[in-house]
Amino acid sequence: MLISSTPLNINGQLIPVKIYGERRVNVRAALGRTNFILRLPKHLSKQELFKHLTWFEKWIKEVLEANPKIKERFDLKEYKTADLLKVGNRTYALQVSYEDRKTHAAQLKNSVIHLKLCKEVNPLDVEKATKQLLSNVVAKDFQTEIEQRVQSINALHFNKPIKKVILRYNHSKWGSCSSSGVISLSTRLLFAPTEVIDYVIIHELAHLLEMNHSDRFWNIVAEKMPNYHQHEQWLKINGHLCSF
Repeated sequence: MLISSTPLNINGQLIPVKIYGERRVNVRAALGRTNFILRLPKHLSKQELFKHLTWFEKWIKEVLEANPKIKERFDLKEYKTADLLKVGNRTYALQVSYEDRKTHAAQLKNSVIHLKLCKEVNPLDVEKATKQLLSNVVAKDFQTEIEQRVQSINALHFNKPIKKVILRYNHSKWGSCSSSGVISLSTRLLFAPTEVIDYVIIHELAHLLEMNHSDRFWNIVAEKMPNYHQHEQWLKINGHLCSF
């Protein structure tokens, strides 16, 4: 059960955390992709809970001090009017306003993304919502181009029926393929070189022939793209840069 997701202020930096109460006897802290995680036994006394939370905050400080790159990962990204967002071969200008409204919103007009954000909202929540809004707008703008690219690669290498191509924000995966033929690609891929995007498309289309990551699957990928290893390596090294 999630006990808290309130960010911690560590040396002036807001750090996203998730604290869970579980059926366990020990305490476990870990660094996730987007936050620090603390797993505690259920039904702790207030004194025990305070002790573990104090230790958790100290542990986070030590991790951040020892690993500057991890600290940079949690730097808040500020979006301002006149900022430029370059995605692939397209450049968008941002128009940002904070308003008395219940929900955030975004709209693309003539290469300008108009962001209308709620006032008095947690900065971490604003950043998260803004990334999602930017992803949604850019996804719509690139949807036709990506669909055509998937269909072209499919016709060239696989010639299998595709039910749908979905382009959406996904931080944990670059892509996925369902058994029904739905190809889903992360909008984060749009920041990668064209050949890297093609690799992920080939990877997901190969699942239409082999729904696993067996040797047979990788042989299919290698047959269609012999140098796929270098594109996979590019994502491992540069993937953290592919973000809104």
